[in-house]
Amino acid sequence: MAKAMKLEKLMLDVKNARDAHIDERLRSNTMIWINTVRPDGRPHSAAVWFLWDGSKFFIFSMPKTQKVRNLRQNTNVVLALDDTKNGDDVIQVEGKAELLENNSGVSATLPAFVAKYDRMFKSMGSTPEAMAAEYSQAIRITPTKFLAPVE
Repeated sequence: MAKAMKLEKLMLDVKNARDAHIDERLRSNTMIWINTVRPDGRPHSAAVWFLWDGSKFFIFSMPKTQKVRNLRQNTNVVLALDDTKNGDDVIQVEGKAELLENNSGVSATLPAFVAKYDRMFKSMGSTPEAMAAEYSQAIRITPTKFLAPVE
C-alpha cells in the first residue's frame, strides 16, 4: 500500500537523506509527467524529457503542443515522477512555468541536457541539433512545493 503524500517542502536540502534521494531521482530519471490546465479547466498530462539543475526544471517542447497552449493561459503545473516500486517513491512537484522566447536563458543548461539524453538521441537515429529544431520551445519551471511519501 502506498504511503501518504505528506512530505511538503519548498526547497530540497540535499544534506537530508530523503531530500538527497529525491534530488538524485530528479537528476537521473529520464521521463517526468507534466500536468497543465486547459483554458476550459480540464487537466492535460504529457510525459516529457526534462533536466533538473538543482533549482529549476527545463523541458523542450514542440511549439504548438497542447501543453504549450495551456501554459500561455495558465502557468501553474504539477510534475510527477513515476514510482519505482509500489507507490512508496512517487514524487510530485508543484511549480510555475515560463515559456522562454528564443530559448533565452537556457544556454547554460543545454550541454547537461544533451549529455543526459545523448544515448536516447542516438538510439532514435537523431541528433541534438535535429531535436532542438523540432522541440524548439524551452520551458523553465520553478518549483513552489515538493511532495513525496513519508518514510
